[in-house]
Amino acid sequence: MMSVFETKITHSYNQQDIQQILNLALARQEMVEEFSREQLVEIASELGISTHTLLEAEREWLAQQQEQQKRHEFNSYRRSQFKKSFGKFVIVNSFLLAINLINVGYLSWSLYILLFWGLWIALRAWNTYQLQGDDYERAFQKWKLQNQVKQIAQSTYTSLKNWIQDQGLMTKE
Repeated sequence: MMSVFETKITHSYNQQDIQQILNLALARQEMVEEFSREQLVEIASELGISTHTLLEAEREWLAQQQEQQKRHEFNSYRRSQFKKSFGKFVIVNSFLLAINLINVGYLSWSLYILLFWGLWIALRAWNTYQLQGDDYERAFQKWKLQNQVKQIAQSTYTSLKNWIQDQGLMTKE
C-alpha cells in the first residue's frame, strides 16, 4: 500500500530537477567529503553521461574555477590599492589640517582639500567595492591582460637569461 507522499511523487524528472535533487543529496552526505576522479567517471557513467561530455564539463568547470580565482586576486589587488590611497589621504590631510590649525588657529583652506580629496576617495571606494557592471568588467579584463603581459615578459626574460648563461656569455649570479 502506498503512502500519500509516495503517490504524489512523479517518477519522471527533467534535467534541472535531477541536478537539484543530486545537489541536495550530495550536500547532505556527510561521510564523503571528496570523490576521486574515478568515482566521478563512474557516477557519470551510471547517469548515462559520456566520457567526452564529462571531460568537456570538467574543462569548463576548471576554467570557471581559474576565472573565479583571478577575480578574487583582482578584488584583493583593488582593495590593497584602495587601502594605500586611503592611508595617503589620512596622512597628508592630517598634516595639512595640523599646519592650518597651527598657522591660523582654526580650520580654513585645509577643509577644501579634505573635502575634494575625500570626494575622490569616496568615489574610489565605490569603484573598488562595486563587483558588478561594465566598469568592473573592463577593469578586470585590463588587469588580467596586464598580468598576462607581465608573465610573458618575465618568462621571456628568464629564458633569454638562461640561454645567455648557457652560451657562456654571462656568468651565473
